[in-house]
Amino acid sequence: MDKNIGRTVPAHPFAGRVVEGIAHPLVRALGAALRFYDAASPYARQKGQEMRDRLSREETLYLLGICPSGHNSTAALVEVSAKNGIRPICNNEEERYTGRRHDDRFPQNALKDIFHYLEKTGVDPAQVLAVVASWNYLAGIPTALRVAAEEAPESFHLARKAASPQMNLWHFIEALGAPKRLSVFFHTERRVPVIGMRHHDNHAFFPYAVSPFARSSRPTLILVIDGFGDDGAMSIYVAEKGNVDLLRRVPHLFDSLGFLYAIISSTQGGWTTLSSEGRFMGATAWGDMDRLTNPYYKRLRQIVYFGPEGEVRVNRSLINYHRRGQLKPYSPRLVEIIGEPIPLEKMWNPDAVLRMDDEKLSEVTQERVDKAAALQMVFEDALFHIVDHFIRLTGSNQLILSGGTALNCLANMNLLERFSEEYYSRYLKKENLRLHLWVPPNPSDTGAAMGACYNFAMSHGAPLGPPLKHAFLCGWGTSDTCIEDAISQAKEMKSMELGRVDQKEDREAIADLLAHIIAQDGVIGLFQGASETGPRALGHRSILANPCNPETLNVLNQHVKYRERFRPLAPMVTLEAAERLFFLSEGASDDHYNAYNYMVLTVRAKPEAVSRVSAVIHKDGTSRIQIVREETDPFCYALLKAMGRRLGVEAVVNTSLNVGTPMVQTPAQAMEALRRSRGMTGLVLIGDTGRAFLVWHNVLQPPKDGGAKLLQWVADWSKPRANVSGT
Repeated sequence: MDKNIGRTVPAHPFAGRVVEGIAHPLVRALGAALRFYDAASPYARQKGQEMRDRLSREETLYLLGICPSGHNSTAALVEVSAKNGIRPICNNEEERYTGRRHDDRFPQNALKDIFHYLEKTGVDPAQVLAVVASWNYLAGIPTALRVAAEEAPESFHLARKAASPQMNLWHFIEALGAPKRLSVFFHTERRVPVIGMRHHDNHAFFPYAVSPFARSSRPTLILVIDGFGDDGAMSIYVAEKGNVDLLRRVPHLFDSLGFLYAIISSTQGGWTTLSSEGRFMGATAWGDMDRLTNPYYKRLRQIVYFGPEGEVRVNRSLINYHRRGQLKPYSPRLVEIIGEPIPLEKMWNPDAVLRMDDEKLSEVTQERVDKAAALQMVFEDALFHIVDHFIRLTGSNQLILSGGTALNCLANMNLLERFSEEYYSRYLKKENLRLHLWVPPNPSDTGAAMGACYNFAMSHGAPLGPPLKHAFLCGWGTSDTCIEDAISQAKEMKSMELGRVDQKEDREAIADLLAHIIAQDGVIGLFQGASETGPRALGHRSILANPCNPETLNVLNQHVKYRERFRPLAPMVTLEAAERLFFLSEGASDDHYNAYNYMVLTVRAKPEAVSRVSAVIHKDGTSRIQIVREETDPFCYALLKAMGRRLGVEAVVNTSLNVGTPMVQTPAQAMEALRRSRGMTGLVLIGDTGRAFLVWHNVLQPPKDGGAKLLQWVADWSKPRANVSGT
């Protein structure tokens, strides 16, 4: 790897260490007074020993995980027993309840739902052994003060909320109020103790424990790359036989590859961070992805220093966000390479965001997508550099990616292609071996509260629980009464009951009706059971459409979701259809291709896919697929089988059920999405007993026709069935 000229260390490292050293004991003392502790505290050790004792007595206990402050606030609940190990019960994301994207406030609604569950199931809150937090907030405060001192005086700007709106010093301080706010839920006047768990460890423990590799006798690498943790930029682990050991911690926050990708994608794409990364990755398909010809790649690559032993650092002479955060993120040298950044006040401005309204791109737009491609290639270079070293070090051929960058499904696919059998044969002299990869459905901070529970439990003797088979962990199924009440209260909505999906004959009939509607280019929302944890809709909060019609992409982006035209669509497919239409990687084949269950990996399309399901094939010939299993989602599986009978392919377009909001959580939110969308034909709501309701927006406001077309399709579908029953 080439080295480059620049600076990769802080200007005042000694000053930073002094500030951090002074802050640590003061913050821990403050935390103890507020009953907020870290994992090394006597209180945490006491709770750990209590867990061991209770497990030895074969008791069942619970852990409550929370992200009390900072982006993607969450509340999670797990059950722990000696017999069944660690079992996830729910992972409730606050944004789903409030409708506020990446909600950074205390997860009041998510917690309320958990305690309602405990009450309903007869679990005494006293059975909750401990409350654990998704960050070690007591370490995060000294770390934030250290980085504010390392480039002083300019870096004092980092203490401002606007420098990092999604996660900053003030979020860490605010989190210390969680013990007091929890007292309401536990019906006590005393503060409820909280144990802050190391953030990157949380990202590592949960995905490892539920992965197909957890019971393997071979070593598994775990690579955590996100925006930043409470004590560093990245963490690399090796896990074997249920034990997870830290191999390397990258201490300087601004060596973070996730933060680098977030800042550049935001300031060149025109969207705020957390919303920019996926969009910019999608835009790379229109850019020059050739390292030899891309006009920005060679110079932009200078932003990363590639050192020995897999070392990666960010060149501080090219950035300025280590001093002023998002307020002034570029140095003059970076401006020379990729141009001026879009300022915070212009984010989401139609005149600033990256748009591709025409097939033939303008010169300015082509430059922007070439920058997206250059950033993607630099990120992949750094990722490959790290993975290469640790494969050589450990000899591992199993890798888990976690942290927000693990959602870069394009890099994930290229990683599998890079570390092939040829790589292992050439560099490790090992035959018939290749890299195997697994990524959880919620690798970003939406999974960190759950990870804190697994971290604490596994660190204190709890056995592994079952591997993950599905992601339906956000909340619980909705009662029939709740659905009926929501329909009756919704303005301008009409409905009909379709039957019961818990009965095989009804399920197949309802699935066939939906397949008939979708085959006529109808667009149907689907709401059933608990919603998905993580950012991908996987069949419980989905909008479904025809994958065979090339116009489906434009219809959904322009008339249903109101989003950028270049945003790709993804399919849900049966395993048989996936093998028929796409080049599945052997490196994702563990547990019957479980890695393809969660839309975290792209695949290359076969020629038949390009001709048959063109709506879900991206510009670069890839698709981010989801394989549906009958045992975890019998209704969607039945729908795919019906699509095969109707259109000859067991596939359907699957995008999230939302219009300008986070993924919906409640029937009322689902019907609001139907109301706001111009192009959604109808909505199917399925209650917890299996009763299915078809809802439509009863207004005559073109293109809405009061449900006339939908009702005609239902009538057309019913006629042959009525004739058959009549004979």
